[in-house]
Amino acid sequence: MLKALVIDDNRQMADGLCDILRLLEVNATAVYGASSALQELSKATPDIIFLDINMPGVSGYEVLAYIRREAHLQDIPVFMVTSDDQPQTAEKARQTGALLTILKPVTVEVLEKALQKIGVKRI
Repeated sequence: MLKALVIDDNRQMADGLCDILRLLEVNATAVYGASSALQELSKATPDIIFLDINMPGVSGYEVLAYIRREAHLQDIPVFMVTSDDQPQTAEKARQTGALLTILKPVTVEVLEKALQKIGVKRI
């Protein structure tokens, strides 16, 4: 089963995204903020990451830059999640190493398309 890590400082958003991923038969774990994310990534390697951009302290861009520097993490598909629909936000995420930017609120259909983008087909 595919393992996903959801990183968002908003617990309700992170937990909601995990719930949707579980409906799509993805084993999803939520962590709440950049510090928790870095701790989790030092212990476990997920198959896919959903990463909030706007978090207090350390941004999602900075977490993504860390992921891309670490040999055991650098090939993991990362989807940036944000409520900011400005083109420059998506472009910066892409330049930092994100596969795709997903707008909040996230829906089942959007997640299905994201998973299809990495070759995961729904059973």
